[in-house]
Amino acid sequence: MFQLGKTIISEEIIEKDFVCNLSACKGACCIDGEAGAPLEEDETKILENIYPVIKSYLRPEGVAAIESQGIFVKGTDGEWETPLINGADCAYVIFDEKGTALCAIEEAYNQGEVDWKKPVSCHLYPIRVQDYSEFAAVNYHKWEICDDACTLGKELQVPVYKFVKAALIRKFGEDWYSELEKVAEQHKKK
Repeated sequence: MFQLGKTIISEEIIEKDFVCNLSACKGACCIDGEAGAPLEEDETKILENIYPVIKSYLRPEGVAAIESQGIFVKGTDGEWETPLINGADCAYVIFDEKGTALCAIEEAYNQGEVDWKKPVSCHLYPIRVQDYSEFAAVNYHKWEICDDACTLGKELQVPVYKFVKAALIRKFGEDWYSELEKVAEQHKKK
């Protein structure tokens, strides 16, 4: 572990390799698990504002889940998250012609309909951030459904922190990321 400003970072984000391999996993992270995508407080307001636009991208079962549960819900941990369809798929999941899970929010963003890409927790994955009163913990989340992403990352020699560069900058800023790069370079020399 090392510290950058008010973040405590796991060395695994520098040491582990990762590149999403959607052709292998088919977006399993959006349809497996026991909870929806974690949402930050300000993201709940964004979702409320853009839901009328996103709704046209959603599957009928996604719309039904959102309309019965809400645009976002309180998880068992007391934190905000996206609702699920029958306790499985994220309500915002859509599928392409190959059966790969995609994000309806991101699809609306890609089409220029909204200016918010998706929840930062999704954008950051496989990094998970846990906020505490004095600092934020930045950790690598190992999940067997991402084994193909680890294999591809190793093959391409892309460390986790480089794979999620845009998301880390979105979350912590350019200066923070520049400092992370310096730490990573020093770590490699050891």
